[in-house]
Order: sequence, then structure tokens, then C-alpha cells
Amino acid sequence: MIETMNDIMHPGMGAKKDLAFPHAPVDWTRDAALERARAEGLELGEEHFEVLRALQRYFARHEHEAAINVREVHDALEEKFHKKGGIKYLYRLFPGGPVAQGCRLAGLEAPAGAADKGFGSVV
Repeated sequence: MIETMNDIMHPGMGAKKDLAFPHAPVDWTRDAALERARAEGLELGEEHFEVLRALQRYFARHEHEAAINVREVHDALEEKFHKKGGIKYLYRLFPGGPVAQGCRLAGLEAPAGAADKGFGSVV
């Protein structure tokens, strides 16, 4: 369900926030993620959105750091999704890499080094 957060957070801006994604970047929308994913050959389901929420939450918690470390993002994803198969599970969801492709679809700038095959990207 999408509710207007405009009056509470940014009076007069007219922005809508998807409350299912509380840590999403201001300009990110689920529809934009779906469209971008289709362009990359993916159909996003709830499992994908769970990963996108995890990435958005991670980046929000580390927003004041000078730089986000790709290894730490990779390890955090591995730990969070360990019971589902860890990094292998994440690569099945995001064949372009859980860090690189996941960040793109979550509306986040991937950390430096994310395009390295050893850190969550096959691009």
C-alpha cells in the first residue's frame, strides 16, 4: 500500500513513499524497479523484493560512512540469506550479481568494486 508521506516529511513536495520499502531512496519506486528488471531479463517476485529491501536497509544504516565496502555488503547479504542458500540463492535471483544488479534495481549506487566477479557481479 502506498501512502503519501508528503505532509509529514516534505510538505509541498507531492512525493509518495511506498511504505513496504521504508529505506528506499526518495526517487525509487517499485514500478521503476520492475521496468528496469524486465529490461535486464528478470521478472521480480517477492523474493527479489526481500533482497532489495535488505540492500536499501543496509545502505540506509551506513549512509554516513565515507564509502560503503563491497565486501561488507556481500557478507551482509550472505549472512541474511544464509538459511535460503546464501550467495548461491542470491545469484539465482540476480544472475547479474546480487550486489551490482541488486543495487541497480534497489535504486542504489553499487559500491566501488561491485563489478568484480568475486564480489557479487558477473557484469
